[in-house]
This record gives sequence, C-alpha cells and structure tokens, in this order.
Amino acid sequence: MSRESLDDLRYELELKNAEIDELNMELAQKTEEINKLKIYSTKLKYQNKNLEDKLDTKIDYDKARSKELNDLEEKIKEKEIIIEDKQDQVKYLRSLIDAYKDQIASNTENLELQLKKITKNYEELLKQKDIIIEKQDNQIKNLIKSKEELIKTNKTNSVGLKLQNEKYQEIIEKLTKTN
Repeated sequence: MSRESLDDLRYELELKNAEIDELNMELAQKTEEINKLKIYSTKLKYQNKNLEDKLDTKIDYDKARSKELNDLEEKIKEKEIIIEDKQDQVKYLRSLIDAYKDQIASNTENLELQLKKITKNYEELLKQKDIIIEKQDNQIKNLIKSKEELIKTNKTNSVGLKLQNEKYQEIIEKLTKTN
C-alpha cells in the first residue's frame, strides 16, 4: 500500500473518528435529551398519578355526594309523603271543625228558638200566675165577705136565739110559776 493510500486511510479514519466523535456528541446530546425526557416523563407520570388520585378522590367524593343527595332525596320524598298525610289530616280536621261550626250554629239557632219559646211560655205563665193570684185574691175577698156575712148572720141568729131563749125562759118560768 502506498503512502497515499495510507494517508487516505488515515484521513478517512480521522474523518470516521470525527464522525464518531460527532455521533458520540450527538449521542451524548440524545442521551441528555433522553434523560431530560425520562425526567419529564417521570414528572408527567407523577403528575398523572396525582391527577388520577385527585380524580379518584373527586370520583369518590362525587359518589359519596351523589349517595348523600340520593339519601336526601329519599328523605325529602318521605317528608313530602308525611307532609301530604299531615295536609290530609289538616283538611279532615278542618272539615270536622266546619261541621262542628255548622252544628254549633244550628244548635245555637235551635237554642235561641227554644229560649224564645220558653220566654214566651214564661211570660204566659207569669200572666196566668197573675190571673190565678187575682182570682185567688177575689176568692179570698169573697170568702172573707162570706165569713163576715156568716159572722153577722150567726150574730143575728145568736142574738135571735138568745132572745128566743130568754122568751122561752120567761115562758118556762111563767109556766113553772103557774103550776
């Protein structure tokens, strides 16, 4: 081989070494980029894991919240049923109260009518009492007059009988003296 060929080979070897150095430098850069990308990838994986954990936490929270809302909805439905039942009870009680009011009004009217009748009867009874008292007063007066007349008649009879008795006594005395 000749010197030229050797120089060419050396030159080519130097070129290849330069290329190798260049490729090594590129490889070092690529390795550095790969390391940066690995670090970035690790960071992204960590962030992704954090986001997944946050998402899982959020999902769990949302599930719990959803369950809580469902429970509240069930309780609300139960309360609505209770409220409807209470409203029905209130309506029933109001209808009873209205019926009682009507009954009280009717009873009040009947009592007022009865009171008017009783008042009227009482007034008539008072009039009858006054009439009876007046009749009794008249009867008492008549009885007193009759009694007074009887007393007068009895006095008159008594005086007449006394006089007759005295006459008979005189007659008896005359008869007994003459005999």
